[in-house]
Amino acid sequence: MIDKELITKERKAELEAELKRLEGTERKEVIEALEFSKSLGDLSENAEYHHAREAQGKLEDRVNEIKRILKTAEVVSHRKGDKIEVGSSVTVQKKGDKEKKEFTIVGEGEADMFVGKLSYQSPLGTALFGKKNVVGPRCRTCRHGLQADAGLRESLRQLRARKDL
Repeated sequence: MIDKELITKERKAELEAELKRLEGTERKEVIEALEFSKSLGDLSENAEYHHAREAQGKLEDRVNEIKRILKTAEVVSHRKGDKIEVGSSVTVQKKGDKEKKEFTIVGEGEADMFVGKLSYQSPLGTALFGKKNVVGPRCRTCRHGLQADAGLRESLRQLRARKDL
């Protein structure tokens, strides 16, 4: 298993933009809300003040989380090769099913099964990550214990249900 969190260049750019927005305009808005709520008087029963403090706490938590991710994560870009890694596109077909699903292997924060982004830390992503990109019966998920994984079955069921909408 991988010790460091892996993110794509795109995810890094998204996080940097979010950090800039949070530290800029959103932080100023929260400070203004705090100043306004303080001007209303008694802070012990001032709902606006408590709401502004809560918003400030959430904002600062998110800022710290983004800074931690940017500091510790390894930015990876997909290299052409035969190994499945972050950035690889994979096509998965359940045994006995004609329907194929295409996924891009991404970092944890980018995962979204409904748009085909599969985390390398998910059960399916873990089974595929680092494997040779092979086609055919040799690449069977049941060898990795995924066929019995209820979480994977539920994720695929939700994906099918959303497609039918």
